[in-house]
Amino acid sequence: MEFFEAFVNMSGGSFAQHMVNGISLGSLYAMIAIGYTMVYGILLMINFAHGDIVMMACYFTFFGISVFHIPWYLTFILVIITTALLGVVIERAAYRPLRDAPKNSVLISAIGASFLLENLANYLFSGRPLRFPNIEVLSQNLSLGSVQIQAISLFIPVVTIVCLMILLHIVNNTKIGMSMRAVSKDYEIARVMGINIDNVISITFAIGSALAAIGAIMWGIRYPGITPMLGVMPGLKCFIAAVIGGVGNIKGAVLGGFILGLGEIIIVAFFPQLSGYRDAFAFIVLIVILFYKPTGLLGEKTTEKV
Repeated sequence: MEFFEAFVNMSGGSFAQHMVNGISLGSLYAMIAIGYTMVYGILLMINFAHGDIVMMACYFTFFGISVFHIPWYLTFILVIITTALLGVVIERAAYRPLRDAPKNSVLISAIGASFLLENLANYLFSGRPLRFPNIEVLSQNLSLGSVQIQAISLFIPVVTIVCLMILLHIVNNTKIGMSMRAVSKDYEIARVMGINIDNVISITFAIGSALAAIGAIMWGIRYPGITPMLGVMPGLKCFIAAVIGGVGNIKGAVLGGFILGLGEIIIVAFFPQLSGYRDAFAFIVLIVILFYKPTGLLGEKTTEKV
């Protein structure tokens, strides 16, 4: 009853604003979730350091603009490149030496890489919260009738869709994309076919980390606080989004991101007394969906690689 009363009492402008916020948040989750699902699609391994890569990208942006005074548009390009390289370094240091090790060893290494980045950020940047640089053109409020919307909220879904289209083109229509799909099916056969497995995996980490950097930049503008633990909850929710959509499925990761983003905003809008439990919504949705569809909404049944 409370839901219907809130819906009836809500004005059209307020409803539109909530929908824009939900789509914006869902787009952020989707952008970061793609990185999770790409790595899993190739290695059948969750890169638990992915959320902390988002955190490092936020720090890179802060220092580029606020400390070194590089123009924001150049900083964004440098941050994307630097974060992609960071992803490759993590892959080579934490995952490549364990390529033929049991899955549990790789999982422990992934968790260790996550803790390393968090503690490294705490040591280098201190635990004192920093404020993400203000990009006036993206953080200004726009008036659309009775709706007040931050410019970045309109910008985020567009960037996510463009990145998704480019990524799908790479995966489906390029030589490296064909190699990624071959490696995801079977390591050994792909190696026999002459595919350089290490290069394919490094490129996958680079692309996933670059998308994480783009998501981090937009996240920082939308939610400007930066701490060494910034990536923990977004990373966890984006992992959940990837699992909900079908981990290993790029379109599924996007779908899962939008489900979580819109769901969280709807809870806050229609059940304000439950706003303190908005983070729990992700876990509830995960449990419900996996109960009926264990492989996720768009996931397919797979067999474990030995």
